[in-house]
Amino acid sequence: LQPTNSPWNTPVFVIPKKNGKWRMLHDLRAINAVIEPMGALQPGLPSPAMLPAGWPLIVIDLKDCFFTIPLHRQDAPRFVFSVPSLNHCEPMCRYHWAVLPQGMANSPTICQMTVARMLQPIRQRNPDILIYHYMDDILISGSSLKAVEQVSEQIQSAVIVAGLQIAKEKVQQVSPWNYLGWRIRDGEIRPRRVKIGTGPIRTLNDLQRLLGAIKWIQTVVGLTNEELQPLF
Repeated sequence: LQPTNSPWNTPVFVIPKKNGKWRMLHDLRAINAVIEPMGALQPGLPSPAMLPAGWPLIVIDLKDCFFTIPLHRQDAPRFVFSVPSLNHCEPMCRYHWAVLPQGMANSPTICQMTVARMLQPIRQRNPDILIYHYMDDILISGSSLKAVEQVSEQIQSAVIVAGLQIAKEKVQQVSPWNYLGWRIRDGEIRPRRVKIGTGPIRTLNDLQRLLGAIKWIQTVVGLTNEELQPLF
């Protein structure tokens, strides 16, 4: 974040998290309304069911991916919010994002492009290694553990050069592996446990939670996009 006098000012909120902490939500709907959408780069999630049986895996999770990708200096002043003082005891402080803000329509696409660009030379150097990438989740698989570990080291070096970060505590090198809602163990792939609320839908957030859970199990239960369309 950087102090700014930019007139582009949109509201922020804080919402409680289950762990007692707070999450800041920047309402960028007004900005998104005047942004040309870049569209999605991946029509779906890569399925681990396509992995050859018995191949070793390593799963890498990038840390705070949006917040490690800088905004262009000409664009940054458009993503502004103000922090009021308690009891109006002093003027508000105004800041703009210097990195990709959560809630901006094109942030996911830019994140995808940045990580894909970082991975492309590694893919070309290692055509026999499978590299699955979706947002900030990367899965590496190959016929030998040594080859997979070598590619993992290449990716970790490339991440540093690109200015990104790896969540060290989330690197998975042994079974079971969790990847994009799936649990992979000893040649078996199962969807991770998804809790679907059975209570009444009273708010938009209740509906979003339900739809999110349904999307995770969509391919498992055989629901088509056409069948789900009335819910969206």
